[in-house]
Amino acid sequence: MSPNTLTAPVVGDLVAPTARLVLPAGDQNDPAFRAEWEATRRMGIGGSDVAAILGLDKYRGPRHVYEEKHGREIVRDNEAMEIGREIEDFIARLFSKRTGVPVATPPGTIAHVDHAWALVNIDRDTLDQDGQVVGPLECKNRSEYQLEEWEEGAPDAPALQAHWGITVGGYQRGYVAALVGGNKLRWHVIERDQAMVDHLLEYCAAWHERHILEGFPPPVDGLETTKDLLGRLYEVKPEAIAEVDLGKARDLRSRRKALDEQVKALSEEKTAVENEMRDLAGTAELVRVGAATAWTWKANGNFNERDFRAQYPDLAADLTTTVEVLDMARLKAEHTAAYDACRGRRLFVPKKEI
Repeated sequence: MSPNTLTAPVVGDLVAPTARLVLPAGDQNDPAFRAEWEATRRMGIGGSDVAAILGLDKYRGPRHVYEEKHGREIVRDNEAMEIGREIEDFIARLFSKRTGVPVATPPGTIAHVDHAWALVNIDRDTLDQDGQVVGPLECKNRSEYQLEEWEEGAPDAPALQAHWGITVGGYQRGYVAALVGGNKLRWHVIERDQAMVDHLLEYCAAWHERHILEGFPPPVDGLETTKDLLGRLYEVKPEAIAEVDLGKARDLRSRRKALDEQVKALSEEKTAVENEMRDLAGTAELVRVGAATAWTWKANGNFNERDFRAQYPDLAADLTTTVEVLDMARLKAEHTAAYDACRGRRLFVPKKEI
């Protein structure tokens, strides 16, 4: 039997040096199993949660994890997630072929023997030449635009996910493999770092106690993903009023105003520096220091349609086509619920002091 098709052995409840099986693997497309799997995940902290809790995941933040652990559906299953699951086996087999490291299907969800809240669903187990499990393999499907992130090492989020698998399972080594752009495999070794293991267990234990068991939401942060979450988290009640403390309101508005002024000043300073660079380039597209490129100033920016129509009206008329667009007036008038459900929320702060 090929090592790529092996199933990792289960010896009693202990399936790793420091982990036991809490939920055997099943069919993710089966609604009953999916519900049980999601309920199990809500009981603790899994590998995909760690980077989010630490603020190192570009797609999720601490508040996402908190809401999900308390049963609120934040991210619905989508096509990208489905493709990621379907292509996982191919990535694992390609990794094994390229590296010579045998891989196996894990037995299911495992938990640390001393920290029952520390859970992990490993994508694939890696084996030694005797067929014994020696560490986790995390498989990722990534866009061509992320290739540079994978050239020198694994990005933070997948590296932390692999290290969590090492932490929960008690392993000494793990791997992260990514299929980038559909045709390039990049993989990296993640060695056990005991200081990292201790830090993750300590930090995540405190986070689990405070935010999952005690139920206190984590403070909001400055992640873009948190801004998006807050825009979707609450169902808007038109004309509803939320009362806040005057001191708190003044403090937040004052801090926001000061930050706006800093952003404006820094933006002007940055533009001044860039203008000096443009002036030094003059008519040249490329500015060099010896053989090294210092910067470029090429005509490859956004196309200015307004200038084009003003300078070439006949050509613009000839190239103008009719396109299908949503009738927003009808949508808003006749399908208010659908319109409101897909409408973004905008934060507006009046200039008048309170």
